[in-house]
Amino acid sequence: MPTDNDGVMIVLSSPSGAGKTTLVNLLSKKENFEISISHTTRQPRANEIPDKDYYFVNEDKFNRLIKNGEFLEYAKVFNNYYGTTRTPVIDKLDKGKNVLFDIDWQGADQIKNKNLDYKLITFFILPPSKEVLFKRLSNRDMKDKLIAEERMKQFSRDVLHWINYDYVVINEDLEKCYSKIYNLIRAEIENGSKDYDPDYIRDHIEKLTS
Repeated sequence: MPTDNDGVMIVLSSPSGAGKTTLVNLLSKKENFEISISHTTRQPRANEIPDKDYYFVNEDKFNRLIKNGEFLEYAKVFNNYYGTTRTPVIDKLDKGKNVLFDIDWQGADQIKNKNLDYKLITFFILPPSKEVLFKRLSNRDMKDKLIAEERMKQFSRDVLHWINYDYVVINEDLEKCYSKIYNLIRAEIENGSKDYDPDYIRDHIEKLTS
């Protein structure tokens, strides 16, 4: 049974390239914060470590986990599956750990709809501009500009889901963005005052989508 000593679930989502994975890794360095490791069917990137960054599995194994009802959430993104298994997350929460999720809007919706008895705080991360996002995507380990362009098209669809999140944060300066998220998490946990301007966010989204 969930208690007041349980950890909280913290979801970070963003369009591809807006920086959610870097932010999740920074938050995980705080005491009592742990990353939920996702399963994926995609191939590891050059800098990724199996069983630390992701559990890399083939599609057959992933489908077996779906069939057995193991996932809190899963989604197909850019032709690969990603998913979070239930048991490790519940174990961490019951031990008082705050669990960080690096997932897209589809996964966030599924976790929300599970109505678990644990506190859930959701963040949507946005880039300062479409130009900056394209530059970040082009500078990643993607040799193929077509991939960056495909992700930019996806961005226009993904950004529309900001409305379903508790907070939207702009990642212009990584350190400031990280501090903003961490302070909002602390304020949520401790029922403190929150430094958050929804009107500024709405204006920024209008610029990104115009």
